[in-house]
Amino acid sequence: MDELFKTSFGFPDLVDIVFPVNNDFVNNTLNQIEIGESAQYYKAIFLSFIKIIVSCLIFCSSSCLFVLPARYLYLVYFHVVSVCIVLLSYWANIQTLKVVYGKYENFETDAFNKDIPWNVDGFLYLFTELQVAYFLYLLFRNLILQFVLSLVFDFLQVFTTNQSIHKVFSFSFTIPTLVAFLPGTWKHGFLNTVTVLSTLLPLFIMLKTLWLNLFTITNLIRNGYSRTRETINNFGISALVEVEWNRLQIPSVLRIFWAIRVLEQILYLLTDMEIQNETLFGAVKYLLIKGCDTFTAVLGMTSFVSYFCHYIGAFFQWVLLTEDVDDKSIGTISAVLFYILALQTGLTGLDPEKRFIRLYRNVCLLCAALLHYIHNVVNPLLMSLSASHNPSLNRHLRALLVCGFLIVFPITMLTYLWSHHSVSTWLLAVSSFNIEIIIKVLVSLAVYSLFLIDAYRTTFWEKLDDYVYYIKSFGNTVEFCFGIFLFLNGVYIMAFVSGGAVRASMMCIHAYFNIWCDARDGWRVFIKRRTAVKKIESLPEATSVQLSELDDVCAICYQNMGSAKITKCNHYFHGVCLRKWLYVQDRCPLCHDILYKAEMSNVQTQDTSHFQNLQNVIDADNY
Repeated sequence: MDELFKTSFGFPDLVDIVFPVNNDFVNNTLNQIEIGESAQYYKAIFLSFIKIIVSCLIFCSSSCLFVLPARYLYLVYFHVVSVCIVLLSYWANIQTLKVVYGKYENFETDAFNKDIPWNVDGFLYLFTELQVAYFLYLLFRNLILQFVLSLVFDFLQVFTTNQSIHKVFSFSFTIPTLVAFLPGTWKHGFLNTVTVLSTLLPLFIMLKTLWLNLFTITNLIRNGYSRTRETINNFGISALVEVEWNRLQIPSVLRIFWAIRVLEQILYLLTDMEIQNETLFGAVKYLLIKGCDTFTAVLGMTSFVSYFCHYIGAFFQWVLLTEDVDDKSIGTISAVLFYILALQTGLTGLDPEKRFIRLYRNVCLLCAALLHYIHNVVNPLLMSLSASHNPSLNRHLRALLVCGFLIVFPITMLTYLWSHHSVSTWLLAVSSFNIEIIIKVLVSLAVYSLFLIDAYRTTFWEKLDDYVYYIKSFGNTVEFCFGIFLFLNGVYIMAFVSGGAVRASMMCIHAYFNIWCDARDGWRVFIKRRTAVKKIESLPEATSVQLSELDDVCAICYQNMGSAKITKCNHYFHGVCLRKWLYVQDRCPLCHDILYKAEMSNVQTQDTSHFQNLQNVIDADNY
């Protein structure tokens, strides 16, 4: 499949024939070329079509082989090896007989044109001057090789069919060599005919085996189709893809494929005289360029990127001592992002130098995405450590160390990029991602600091909710502005640099999820908060005398009330706590009456049975 992608299924050859660079030739071909040239022209077109059809058939066959169960795949591989053994046997026979035939001609000419005495001197002459020993060495060497090949072929047939082949068919491998020992068999192409016939015998066995297994192959295809249709009808296409993905172990297959491919290029580097003196950077550059020149090669590289990113995420989770985060998500996210960037930028179709530059830029964007993932891991940990009054200094230091890395690394990256690259749309995109992560980390640290301060306060901090809201609103606003900037940057790239269906699709997805959805959710939160503030302001403020007479805690946060709001059902709550409750519903947390339609009551009922329902609201940030 990879080789077919390298040749683009033969389509470039057809395009070069039908639409050559010389336009005058295209316009005047049918009028000016001779009949013989016209026949050659149409013959080339016909051969190109045949090449495309054969390439498509091979690709479909390879795809079918790829999805076979392992036990059937082994059988296919063994049959392919058997064919290779038969072809190797034929090639070894032809090459040996060709060399021996040349020696035989010299022997025949010298033996009959020169009087050779039949004594010791004559035999020495035959073995030295005419090299009869070399003649016999070639035949015996080929005889041993054919015997070994026949044993391997017999073993493969036993493994695939559970039946040993007849001794005559095993003997067919050695027939050409044995016939070569007989006198009078070197004329009129007799040995070549014997070699061809002896090769056809093992192939006949394989065709017979294939014919006998034809019904098995048909049943396998029919059962596979039935299982696929049943899975789609019962669980959907996504379940089918997930099951087949795990069964075929596609990530491992792609990694092994890409590793073998890179190893092949390394061997080429070591053997090619023109490039074996390359520097280490030049060699790595060459391997990276060749490692993403086809569709399947990009898939293999994507699998390696996912593998490394998975362990990067696992390392930071080990540093942060977190266990409840899905450590596989970063591998999946990085693979999807890397592959989309490769498709969006047309990585496989670029010139080698441009391909390396584009790959370098895509890796920079991937690093920025990794930083955002690490922040998504450390941010909830920071909030948990500060809000739960966790005394573990080790965990606090680990989280702060990761935050320091998330600030220092983007700054270092920005300094390097702006000092080595001129201003471009790509540089602006990478810079916006890095600046955004710096701001998000600073926002997280600010909220973390406020929660730590609140943890060491002895009195209730009513303004904490407002401060946290303002800081997070600032961070969300900056993130929204960067989203708009990236969208405009993408519009400019699509209009003036390079367009494409993939880029347009990604821009639409970005515009919907990162701009429209964020703006809609932010506006809803703002309206909900403004409505809650208006409702709270409409409630009367409790006086110090009323609070001293009540001498109780807030039923939501269990903190002493230095100030409170009185509902129309005559219940006392902190204004901030009641505002958070109003984000959820408009009923009183204790009596469940509607706050603005309940009758005033002179006695406050502290029903502690409702408190458990309020546990999830105490520390919730619903804004």
